[in-house]
Parts: sequence; C-alpha cells; structure tokens
Amino acid sequence: MDFRIERNTGVAPYQQIVRQVKQALRLGQLVPGDKLPSASEVVAATAINPNTVLKAYRELEHEGLVETQQGRGTFVRASLAQPGTASGSPLRDGLRVWMASARAAGLEREDVAALQAAELDAFFPLHPPVRRDTAIGER
Repeated sequence: MDFRIERNTGVAPYQQIVRQVKQALRLGQLVPGDKLPSASEVVAATAINPNTVLKAYRELEHEGLVETQQGRGTFVRASLAQPGTASGSPLRDGLRVWMASARAAGLEREDVAALQAAELDAFFPLHPPVRRDTAIGER
C-alpha cells in the first residue's frame, strides 16, 4: 500500500494514513492477514515523522482493524468491505460510468467532489432528523 500525504489540506498526516487504510479496507484492497508497510517504509516514501505513522497504526489497532505483532509488523485484522464496493460490482461500474459522463461534461475533480459531498449529505445525513411523532424516551 502506498500512502499519499497531502500537506496543504489541514488534515493531520496520521489522520490521512488512517483514512487511506480504512478506504483500502472498504474497497477490499486490504484484507485480513495483509501486512501494512513498516513505519520506516512509510517514512521513506512520504518524508513524515515515524511517530506519525506509529500514531496512525495505534489508532487503527485501537479500532480493532489492525494488529501489531512484535518483530513481525502490523497486519490487517478486519475488513470493512461491502459487496457493492468490490471491483466489478454493478454499483462501482455505475459510478465509473457516471464519472466518465461528468468528465465528458467538462466537470473538474473539485466539481465532482462538491456534487458528491452534497449528495452524500442529502442521502446520508450525519444527524438524521428527529421524528416529531415519537414519544419522549422512545428515540
């Protein structure tokens, strides 16, 4: 797995590593038993502090997603993959078709990201509305 650290995003490098590992787990690019790159490999590829990598790996371990084995490395323990995220799935293929249409329409990466964020918020609100017809204590 290759990590990409973007320096001007306002997102801490350790959080970027955590997000990238989780994304790889969701897409099935990492599966239980896979070994993550060593801290020294990540440092060599990204020029970040080794403690940053270790902090990310500790957070992933705390969440039960990876396990560090002394002297052997850090290994994936759990998958976050869903059937619709697999390569070749109808949902993923449909998204690729939509992306090609967006590019053909002249949309830039930022335009697509803005549309995606807006639709995510509409379909998957962070805080679902409270039903007014629910009695107190039944929420």
